[in-house]
Amino acid sequence: MPSPRRNQFSWKIKTESAFRVLLRPLTTHPSQGHNQCLEPVPPTKRDVEKGPLNTYEPSNFQDCLTSSSEAYKAAGIPFKQVGVTWEDLQVRAHGDNGDKTYISTFDCKYFGITGFTLVRSVWRIFTGGPPARDGNAKTVLNRCSGLTKPGEMILVLGCPGSGCTTFLKAIANERGEYFSIGGDLGYAGIDALEMGKTYKGETVYNQNDDVHIATLTVAQTLAFALSTKTPGSKGRLPGISSREFDSRAKEMLLRMLNISHISDTLVGDEFVRGISGGERKRVSIVEMMSTRAPVQCWDNPTRGLDASTALDFAKGLRIMTDVLGQTHFVTLYQASEGIYELFDRVLVLDKGRQIYLGPPSLARAYFEALGFKSLPRQPTADFLTGCTDPNERQLCPGRSAADVPSTPEALEQAFQKSLLAIDLHNELEEYKASTKGDQEAFESAVLLDKNSGVSKKSPYTVGYTAQVMALTRRQFQMRLQDRFQLATSFSLSVVLAGIIGAAFFDQPSTSNGAFTRASVIFFSMFTSCLDAFGELSMQTGGRGVLNKQGRYSLYRPSALALGNALSDLPFSSIRVLVYDVIIYFMVDLHRSWDAFGTFHLFNYMAFLSIQGLFRTLGFFFSSYDTAYRFGAFLVTGLVSSTGYLIPVHDMKKWLSWIFYVNPMAYAFSGLMQNEYNRHNFTCDGSYVIPRNGFNANKYPSSLGPNQVCTLFGASPGYNITTGRSYLLTAYGMVGNDIWCRNFLVLLGWISFYQITQILILDLFRQDSGETVFALFARETSETRKLNARLRERKLRRSQARSAERNGSNNTERSVTIPSDRGVFTWEDLNYQIPVSCGTRQLLSGLYGYVKPGTLTALMGASGAGKTTCLDVLAERKNIGVVCGDILVDGHPTGSDFARSTAYAEQMDVHEGTATVREAMQFSASLRQPFDITSEEKNAYVEGIIELLELHDFADAIVHSLGNEVRKRLTIGVELASKPGLLLFLDEPTSGLDAHSARNLVRILRRLADQGQAILCTIHQPSSLLFESFDRLLLLENGGHTVYFGDIGPDSCVVREYFARYGAACHKDANFAEYMLDVIGAGMAPRIGRRDWKDIWLDSPESHLVKEEIRGLKRSAMTCNNKNESASKYATPFLYQLRVVTKRSFVTLWRSPGYVFTRLFLHLSTSLFISLVFLQLGRSQRDLQYRVFSIFWVTVLPSILLNQILPVFMTNRGGSALGYSAGMYSPEVFAIAQLLGELPHSVLSAFVYWVIMIYAQGWGQGSAGSSGNGLQLVAIIFVELFGVSLGQLVAAITPSVQVGILLDPFIMVVLTVFCGVIIPYPNLVHTWRVWVYQFNPFTRLMSAMLSTEVHGLQIRCKPVEFAIFDPPPGQSCATWANDFVDAFGGYLENPNDTQRCRYCQYKACAATNLCFFRLIGDEYIKSLNMPYDDRWKDTCLIFAFFGEH
Repeated sequence: MPSPRRNQFSWKIKTESAFRVLLRPLTTHPSQGHNQCLEPVPPTKRDVEKGPLNTYEPSNFQDCLTSSSEAYKAAGIPFKQVGVTWEDLQVRAHGDNGDKTYISTFDCKYFGITGFTLVRSVWRIFTGGPPARDGNAKTVLNRCSGLTKPGEMILVLGCPGSGCTTFLKAIANERGEYFSIGGDLGYAGIDALEMGKTYKGETVYNQNDDVHIATLTVAQTLAFALSTKTPGSKGRLPGISSREFDSRAKEMLLRMLNISHISDTLVGDEFVRGISGGERKRVSIVEMMSTRAPVQCWDNPTRGLDASTALDFAKGLRIMTDVLGQTHFVTLYQASEGIYELFDRVLVLDKGRQIYLGPPSLARAYFEALGFKSLPRQPTADFLTGCTDPNERQLCPGRSAADVPSTPEALEQAFQKSLLAIDLHNELEEYKASTKGDQEAFESAVLLDKNSGVSKKSPYTVGYTAQVMALTRRQFQMRLQDRFQLATSFSLSVVLAGIIGAAFFDQPSTSNGAFTRASVIFFSMFTSCLDAFGELSMQTGGRGVLNKQGRYSLYRPSALALGNALSDLPFSSIRVLVYDVIIYFMVDLHRSWDAFGTFHLFNYMAFLSIQGLFRTLGFFFSSYDTAYRFGAFLVTGLVSSTGYLIPVHDMKKWLSWIFYVNPMAYAFSGLMQNEYNRHNFTCDGSYVIPRNGFNANKYPSSLGPNQVCTLFGASPGYNITTGRSYLLTAYGMVGNDIWCRNFLVLLGWISFYQITQILILDLFRQDSGETVFALFARETSETRKLNARLRERKLRRSQARSAERNGSNNTERSVTIPSDRGVFTWEDLNYQIPVSCGTRQLLSGLYGYVKPGTLTALMGASGAGKTTCLDVLAERKNIGVVCGDILVDGHPTGSDFARSTAYAEQMDVHEGTATVREAMQFSASLRQPFDITSEEKNAYVEGIIELLELHDFADAIVHSLGNEVRKRLTIGVELASKPGLLLFLDEPTSGLDAHSARNLVRILRRLADQGQAILCTIHQPSSLLFESFDRLLLLENGGHTVYFGDIGPDSCVVREYFARYGAACHKDANFAEYMLDVIGAGMAPRIGRRDWKDIWLDSPESHLVKEEIRGLKRSAMTCNNKNESASKYATPFLYQLRVVTKRSFVTLWRSPGYVFTRLFLHLSTSLFISLVFLQLGRSQRDLQYRVFSIFWVTVLPSILLNQILPVFMTNRGGSALGYSAGMYSPEVFAIAQLLGELPHSVLSAFVYWVIMIYAQGWGQGSAGSSGNGLQLVAIIFVELFGVSLGQLVAAITPSVQVGILLDPFIMVVLTVFCGVIIPYPNLVHTWRVWVYQFNPFTRLMSAMLSTEVHGLQIRCKPVEFAIFDPPPGQSCATWANDFVDAFGGYLENPNDTQRCRYCQYKACAATNLCFFRLIGDEYIKSLNMPYDDRWKDTCLIFAFFGEH
């Protein structure tokens, strides 16, 4: 092999020459100066065929950067340039080599014997258990050394699992998820520790997945990133403002990847409609480019991009590298030869071992010299990757594994002994010796780049204030553009305020209005605070964006806390103000502006404090389950200790401290004092004792000296009770605490939560909660046998691999394809969707067909409508208007079309807790015909697992899989359905390495040869892959057909078509890439003067396609009869229900955090409330506490609703695929979800009941302990009602945030009108006749309270007696007996002549019976809760559950 030193110069000339050729499309227009590249193209030069979406022609990117670079050099502004060196770099991850990590289930996670310490066990109970991190570690990247100089690009190649991603993360200095990273990493002479601390944002990593804020537009996403990376005045050209710099950079980056036309479109996600997947990938690329980091690591950045756009991206990197001196590390799974030749170095990894690092031009020769054989027209990158795959590589004739290094260790040793390794070592030592100047230049450039006021040691470009303002602007835009949530929030707030105001309408200034005023004040505060609960899901759900942008050093994490607070103020302040105005004036609280202003201030401060609490929890915990567990637990404590349900002086001494650390308590105290300090209450009605009524008529009509007002704080003989006196006596609140205590403490709590958010974000690493290694389900006896068979067959296939390569029979397992196939055709297919300005045409006049036994490729530029076309053909679109004919054998598609086809979508959506085998078995069970036995279906699945080479992942949990394995699973799930008509695949090779892509296409080819009809989109196919297809449908922007027809051997048919119209392709070029360049898919202009869609419409091939479609229809209609009786589903309803319910049970069993959260919240809520109401007695106050204790049961549905929402919505997203694929009906999904929740819901209800019954001392009435059984049934039924209500809300709302907004609305309506907050006699007639009657909480309170209170003997405590003096000369009995006989109750001292003590409830001696009223029954009768209706009311609760 020739020496690398002798070839270095010729290699450089060769690659530079190739680069100039490749760059030619980008440099077709001469430069006109620095600003020329940023000027809009005159209207006369625009491509009118592309319409208004693209207002710029492809710019001269290289000239633009070059002229800009020269201007910067002239101004003395250097670019940041960093070379990277690594010596003995070794990365170790958690776990043991060869060991599997098993997924936790509910039994082993919380009830297994773990041997943990007490402290850790308590932490596990609260947080759901941190992942075990012991001293065991496995090596994922072995010791390796190398370098990359400034201005170089290095391509990192290897099969999935070889360590490419790990290498990139190590280079980018991302160490958090690994056990350890050893060796020496140098960045221009700066060690990794210093680089990570002071220059963190100068080494960045672009992850495989695209994580963005869905409700921001593309332009806003990029503008935000640029605003946080805008250089200071010393780092910009003179006369260029920061705003102008950002504007120019934004335009240049958008046009570089050809996404200017979507700049004002929302990025979107699975819930928000936005740009396409390929366009979203380009947004991720330009976002990281905007950081201007000198070291950029790209993890498969061309995934989802078409070949032309991928090449444009690589050219852009090459230009930025050459002009700006940046250093780029790029790993690509499928790199074309054109992309490969742009790189300066190539690094090949095999199982974490470095087996090559050197010039790309020498790599092929190096491996061929080792004894590996390359295939004709095989891209070099594919060949290099294939050399590391035992199933893919081929040896040269006459060579064998005995004389060719075939293991990772052997390949590593061979490279270390080569001249390349020696030269690499010498080059590394030479470069390290010369880095002093590079380090000084880099540090100087970074310093000039910083804005004024930014510390030299800070890793950020702009100051903290600028970061906060940028985040405030972004968060404001995000909220403003989420129109549906914003409108829902304001609408529900207004409606809820109206309902509360109507319920407490026009409160009187008498004793009848004293308690209800406190109720409306409490509920107005409590309801506004509940609106902040949505912060939990917002902050935990936004963790991905926060982590990514934190790695980019766009902003200090704590700036997000301030940005959230400032951006939310306009929305929350207006909403709470409108809410307060409606309630305040409808209820007729004190009419003065200062009173209302104080009311609004305290109500809003209560909201801000609880919002701060929930945001703190959302930032601190990595998962919603854990954050919700803490949040709901704290809310229980906060609400019960506000002083409304139980005054602070009546709380247990060892619990009263909670009142003093409760921000809601201070807000409630301030609101109460604001209202009651301004009121005096006139005593009237039932509050006067004794009084006239029934047969009693001897008492004064107005309160006299021998009567008393029972209102708290009243004085005997006085008709007026001051609000201050009432407040002090009833609630223990001092009237002058409003400003000197309550206001200041509330302000302190708001500040405290803001400070905790800042500290948490800055001091604690924010984990996304995602698994970085595969998890497995434990083997059962059945799966153990299946896995043994798979391993055995895998071994046999491996042994027969060499024979197969020599032409022997194919050893790959085949699958049986149904023979009843039809011809699929579409004619004049058009599709348009509604947009803000009217409609947009996405597909235009498409014609085509797919015959049985053919493999058809659907190609086009990113955003040309490929996925849309597949969705329309597969009948998966539920918005917009579809015109044209989609036919099967000449007939319109029937109800069985969905289950007769299979559609592997671009997004890999699966049930996350299922295993690979279970996911395929689920599909086969429900989509294959019912008359096929389960054994046959499972055997078919085993064949698919073997076919897709998923042997090692058969028991792996889906959510822990990498992108490549998950993509194969998506295809396997669809193949397992054994589609009878057509197989649709959307970008099946996207994210796969070259070997996996070839294997997949080979599988598709085999399926087609067996009669399967297949239509799939494909990006970046190599020549070998492209020739596997029979037919091509090529689209251009706007959804127009460019070509439909045969491809031919060596693409001869389609080559001839394009050559006929002036686009001849060189025979050695990859035509799949060339034709995209021809039609102008990338930045290069199209070839030819006419638009290719017009050429197609006028071509004879277009007319032949239409004629062939007519012929196919005629032929099919004469041979086949349409089966009109075909069912939409392959299996009956009960079978669907059994299979889907089983999956629901397994899902929840493998989600211990979710199940335990529910159990924990029921346990903690019941325990806390029971401690507050511990061992209730028989006093009047204890009777009221029994009411409040039962009232807390109504909180359970609210707890359930908030927990169920995100889980159900996630499952609903996956179930949509099940509906559209004809797996199961929506009714089956809903019932199965409900049945899956039943076991742990019943368990949670039982735990709540046990603690409540025994801790509070229930069963003291006539019903006794036997009545406790009814209480259990009632709690179980209300639990089920909460589950069904949560699923109902989740089913009708578009997002978790909107669903959470409905929670306070629903719960407040149900609780306010259940007869407790507003007693039944005080309810307005309108509410009493329908809302009260049709309220499940009414039935709950009636059933439980009547059972508990029935026959309960009430004995008033001394402080509970109404005390009055009789007239002179009369005893208490003489004066008050008429009243007692009329209204009930008893006199404690009937014979006394002064200080008569009256209790309003009847007393019974232990040996006597009470015939007038049954003791506690007096109370429940006044509340319209008869004991005899207890079972009827209990059954009605279940009826409400059934209704949902």
